[in-house]
Amino acid sequence: MSKTERDCPFCGRIERGEFDYSDDHNVAFQPLNPVTPGHFLVVPRAHMSNAFESPSAAGLALTFAGYLANQMDLGAANFITSAGRAATQTVFHLHVHIVPRSEGDGLALPWTGQKRD
Repeated sequence: MSKTERDCPFCGRIERGEFDYSDDHNVAFQPLNPVTPGHFLVVPRAHMSNAFESPSAAGLALTFAGYLANQMDLGAANFITSAGRAATQTVFHLHVHIVPRSEGDGLALPWTGQKRD
């Protein structure tokens, strides 16, 4: 295990088995600070910093995120991943947020022009 992997909080969770769902390539768990009820993170089992490092792993993570969203019977959701500090990435292990949405949930995303409730 590299120093990057040893220092990665997501690698630690994976190693300790602290996840709710999994497939051969990914695990999923709730973030420490969910922004809506049902917010989950899909994280590849293998450490990679972001989608630039492995577009195919990002595709598999998004595929698993879509599968989970269907299993959770979500009517609406944002699927979000960030790549790099300037894109607001704070944990440098590729991950996809599944953010369940509902009308009037008060969550305003910066690029939508919505007003926060």
